[in-house]
Amino acid sequence: MLISSSGHRQTLVGAFVLWKSVLLLLVVGSSLGGPPYDTSTTLLDRRARGFDESALDLGTKLARWDAIYFVQNARRGYLFEQEWAFGAGMPTLIASVVRAFAYLGIESSSQWESLVGVCIAHASHLLSVLALHRLGLAIGKDPNISFVAALLHIVSPAGLFLSAPYQESTFALLSFLGYLLLAHGCLGPSRCIRQDAAIVGSGILFGLATLFRSNGLLSGVSFAVFALAELHRLATSSLTFARLRRLAALGVGGLSVAMGSLVPQTLAYQTFCAEPSGAALRPWCLKTLPSIYSFVQEKYWNVGLFRYWTPGNIPLFLLSAPVLYLMMRSGLDTLFPRHEVASARGSGVYQLPSDASLFIGAMAVSQVILTTLAITTYHIQIITRIASGYPLWYWWLAGQLGHSATVKFGGGVVVFMVMYASIQGALFASFLPPA
Repeated sequence: MLISSSGHRQTLVGAFVLWKSVLLLLVVGSSLGGPPYDTSTTLLDRRARGFDESALDLGTKLARWDAIYFVQNARRGYLFEQEWAFGAGMPTLIASVVRAFAYLGIESSSQWESLVGVCIAHASHLLSVLALHRLGLAIGKDPNISFVAALLHIVSPAGLFLSAPYQESTFALLSFLGYLLLAHGCLGPSRCIRQDAAIVGSGILFGLATLFRSNGLLSGVSFAVFALAELHRLATSSLTFARLRRLAALGVGGLSVAMGSLVPQTLAYQTFCAEPSGAALRPWCLKTLPSIYSFVQEKYWNVGLFRYWTPGNIPLFLLSAPVLYLMMRSGLDTLFPRHEVASARGSGVYQLPSDASLFIGAMAVSQVILTTLAITTYHIQIITRIASGYPLWYWWLAGQLGHSATVKFGGGVVVFMVMYASIQGALFASFLPPA
């Protein structure tokens, strides 16, 4: 039986509320076993008198791990060099909302930033679910595939990271909206000004996403792919103003993505390198391409090629293996479909793939690059949460669930996702790894 798009949206909202309720109950229940392993989050409460946490104190219980940095940076800005490893998007957004409430005369509490961050995360996750559903429809996915993919995003292995004052949910929202605008701009034969404006707008959204998570830079692959396709069309057909304008829009959009990284790097350079002082310049200031982000990731978090490949991290690789497999397999299956029929040879004429194929292929390339970097360079466990912002593997898994030959595999993956997010939620709220 066919269900309307509005019916799908209502079901998605209901499923979202149900799943979030389960996770928040796990957060509350984590207090029944005694105090958390680490009570440092209570230091965020400026009026705290001790280290006790209330079971219903969601602001404190969800401000775990890196969320402490986001809340502190929202409260007083970047103070220490190592804090520049964390994107400015979430702290800036939290601080802006707190200032807006203060302007309206709403009195703040000692946990105001934490609670605002929790609300932003929940709202962003819900909107990203609806945006992913709309994106699937916009690029021609089967309505059921689009619906199931959005459901899968609700129960993402990212779990409570999509509810806490973290970057992931807002990054996903901005990325999905960016792809949605890019689809409106690039899919179809027309070359109107409105479509080119949509392309530029998508670049701005991807740039904002990059302010939240640096891997947003990989969204630039889509602009590069479509720019190369446009250059191919210019080389093989007549030159028109509409094609030149489309190429310019793709260039501006790609630069907008890069600005999401360049702007905070420039601010950091002005803070630590451009102002004369008695102290010696930091080592990264003297680089040909100075980047505080790369420096602090390497110095303070030991991020680098194969640096995480140590015997002690083998359990983290094993825990991350299912998501790594889903990301890599879905990306490669999209780029090299097994059912693809070899094209006829001998014509000597290269035919561009359809715009829809280019769109999906560019997403697959970004996802494969991210997965490769996660395996070789990143702290491997973060793949379970940053994967939440990549639509392709949701669609691929939804497709597996829709075929009789692969439905058992797909169902097993869904069970894994639900179990992983649930266990991770209890561990996260108790300040225990591997969150």
